[in-house]
Amino acid sequence: MQAKAETRDKTRYLVMTGLIALTVAVSFVTNAFARSAPDSFADLTEKLSPAVVNISTTQIIKAERGGDFPQLPPGHPFEDFFKDFGGRDKEKKRKATSLGSGFVIDKDGLVVTNNHVIDGADEIFVIFQDGEKIAAEVVGTDPKTDVAVLRIDPDGKDITSVKWGDSDKARVGDWVLAIGNPFGLGGTVTAGIISARGRDIRSGPYDDYIQTDASINKGNSGGPLFNMKGEVIGINTAIFSQSGGSIGIGFSVPSELAQPVVAQLIKYGKTRRGWLGVVIQNVTEELADGLGLDNTDGVLIAGVPEDGPAFKAGIKAGDVVLKFNGQDVSKTRELSRLVAETAVGAKIDVELWRNGERITKTVTLGELEKAETQMNGGEVENDPSVDVLGMSLSTVTPAIRERYKLSDDVNGVIVVDVADGSEAAEKDIRPGDQILEVQLKPVSSVNEVKSLMKDFKATDRKSVLMLVKRGLNSRFVALSTEG
Repeated sequence: MQAKAETRDKTRYLVMTGLIALTVAVSFVTNAFARSAPDSFADLTEKLSPAVVNISTTQIIKAERGGDFPQLPPGHPFEDFFKDFGGRDKEKKRKATSLGSGFVIDKDGLVVTNNHVIDGADEIFVIFQDGEKIAAEVVGTDPKTDVAVLRIDPDGKDITSVKWGDSDKARVGDWVLAIGNPFGLGGTVTAGIISARGRDIRSGPYDDYIQTDASINKGNSGGPLFNMKGEVIGINTAIFSQSGGSIGIGFSVPSELAQPVVAQLIKYGKTRRGWLGVVIQNVTEELADGLGLDNTDGVLIAGVPEDGPAFKAGIKAGDVVLKFNGQDVSKTRELSRLVAETAVGAKIDVELWRNGERITKTVTLGELEKAETQMNGGEVENDPSVDVLGMSLSTVTPAIRERYKLSDDVNGVIVVDVADGSEAAEKDIRPGDQILEVQLKPVSSVNEVKSLMKDFKATDRKSVLMLVKRGLNSRFVALSTEG
């Protein structure tokens, strides 16, 4: 009996000891996880909110009047009659306003936001937490990453700024804080975690978004995504939603992608990306088998334009890029980003797979922006826009093609603005019209227009003859140079 009692006591002791150890272990694990989640975001919010601003923009929208009036061809006897009584040439204006978010990165007045927040704006204002409203000017924009930099004059105002963090160190599951201006409410704080990294939402060539479940809505665009150190690790840019409101899927441009873009915009007023000069595609299993590769890692070069950096270095169509500057590449997006982030003029070793063996070529990178200007018909060293006789003209760029919904076969010189009251406006020249000829000479770039206008000023003629195309119709328009 005594032995049985001792056995029961010993068993009871062991069970109790085990339970105590288990309780301690669970408590330790729970506390370890709990320590990663703050009790409150209040202190962090109080510190960061003054640096987060609202971005208010105004755009003048021109709309045609007189929709019930007949559409008369140029030169019709009754054209002037209908113009005088509110016909198709009369225009009305309205102001369109929009709101977004931004954040101050420098006490001297540099503000970061999204390009789409300020794109096309005639007026931009930065509104601080205390309600002060300051006019802003655009330092530079980059539609490819949807980043823009503004400048304001603090005029003695003591403004708060925030610092960049390292988004590459951010992990899925980390806590993040978003502050912004959803639906114009201003000063709204939401918290969540990083849901995923490296998201490609097909918005641009360098997509590498941070996905978060922190609530992001319309108006949050351009606002910062903070880590728990109070550092900016992302710029809130887009949401996935069928209703227009937050469903817990938001996307932020990572700081490691945005920060070099911002630095270039501040220094140059534009981006200066590296350019390899190749047409690329991903390697499929079928292609890998045909090329003698063991897997689909690498990027296949489908084309090498002449006179580009790759062509000069001896890189050929059919080569597979395995490494760029010592870094492995497996997908086209990775190579595009690595090239873009490399300094113009840098000499880079590119490891290739060619005819069953590895070879290395050294490439001196060009500048992507210059190459794009050349491909769009403009001269590299000159301004891609010009003001002529009340019109703003530009060589066709991808952004202009998208803005005016131009077909792929439309290139050359496009009217992007027409001054109110100008003769060009009176003669029904509109934004989106294409200038084919100046003084019966074909033009394909604004620099050619500049040159022809310079030559024209040396003559005694009073009117410049231009061939203007809209849609499928072309017509000659004479514009006076007097005054």
